[in-house]
Amino acid sequence: MRDLYKSRADREVIVRWCRARLDAWEVPHRRETIAVEGTPVHLTHIGTGPARVVFVPGTNFNAATSLTVARSLARHWDTTLIDLPGQPGLSSGGRPHAAHRAWYGRMLAETLDAFGADQVVAVGHSLGGSVLLSCDSDRIAGRVLLAPAGVIPLHVDMRMMVPSLRWLLAPSQERSEALLADFTAPGHAPPEAIVQWLQLVAAHCRSTLAPPPLPEAVLRRRLGSPLIVATGAHDCFLPPARLGPAVRERLGVDLHVIDDAGHLAADEQPEAITTLVALMLADPDAPLTAFTRRNDR
Repeated sequence: MRDLYKSRADREVIVRWCRARLDAWEVPHRRETIAVEGTPVHLTHIGTGPARVVFVPGTNFNAATSLTVARSLARHWDTTLIDLPGQPGLSSGGRPHAAHRAWYGRMLAETLDAFGADQVVAVGHSLGGSVLLSCDSDRIAGRVLLAPAGVIPLHVDMRMMVPSLRWLLAPSQERSEALLADFTAPGHAPPEAIVQWLQLVAAHCRSTLAPPPLPEAVLRRRLGSPLIVATGAHDCFLPPARLGPAVRERLGVDLHVIDDAGHLAADEQPEAITTLVALMLADPDAPLTAFTRRNDR
């Protein structure tokens, strides 16, 4: 196992930030840490309702950075946010070198077993989407994937690479803002808390690279299962023009496009995510709201 934190002191900085943000959250919630294969996994529970939704964040994100979408989901359903082990947050910082080779998916399956979640609609963003695709748990009744990694390589050109390298080598608020400029739709500013968070991640963590595509055999296991895949209309990393054909070919479903959103669609258009979950829980052929549209490319 390799620790994602640069030192024990660096881990404490991240833990304090996450706890402080959750402690200050005005929405009633409950937190717990469970052991999965001897690994601490942190859960944040919020809301009540007839269905249970589980949210799995993307690379470098966690419950404390996902409060906007959590609030939206919890207005309708019993919602649990999982801090993925091996990612910055309140779970374990240890991860194997080949974490993307089924380890994340297995950890999620055993986490669902450990806290007794059953027949859940699992929502995964970016890395979280890849984790859901690789997770074979029978406790998952449906998957809603937001700009999911694991289907195709994320698009990162040199123009996008330069801000990333500057952010990693010498983190600052200005460089974090420059990095996040590619994550949001035109006219949207990244939330101040997310800017602060990514500055801390660069300073105190060994950030992981973009998740690679999953093996075709893994993707084939999802064919015919309840599945909704969406991306922001302005997502630079997984744009509709690239992701749409791949999703149709490899997963057998049409891509949904979230208007006025980039890669951070869960923050920019949280009600669109709620719409997609409602669609999964009701009728897959039900008409969409104005937040989303089917990809026609």
